[in-house]
Amino acid sequence: QVQLVESGGGLVQPGGSLRLSCAASGNIFRILTVGWYRQAPGKQRELVAAITLGGNTNYADSVKGRFSISRDNAKNTVYLQMNDLKLEDTAVYYCNSRPIPGVTEAWGQGTQVTVSS
Repeated sequence: QVQLVESGGGLVQPGGSLRLSCAASGNIFRILTVGWYRQAPGKQRELVAAITLGGNTNYADSVKGRFSISRDNAKNTVYLQMNDLKLEDTAVYYCNSRPIPGVTEAWGQGTQVTVSS
């Protein structure tokens, strides 16, 4: 099975940038669709961005043009580059790998992103 570990969160001012990383155990990761989700206090967890095995991506409307998801299969890592951060981007960000036959869904522990002046 897959284990995910996020890193790269922190405190940043509005307009700033952060890059989140999601490192996975096991080579199976490279064939999985991976998504970044976030959950702000009092809100439901929402999909931010996702990337397929073939590199196809999709984004939430709220982050289009500001966030970019990418993957380095050689490093079993997926990244989320976040630019022009806004106060409303404040949340805990989670990495998720989608299930496939024989491999269950996996979630990381989350990394806090705080955008504040």
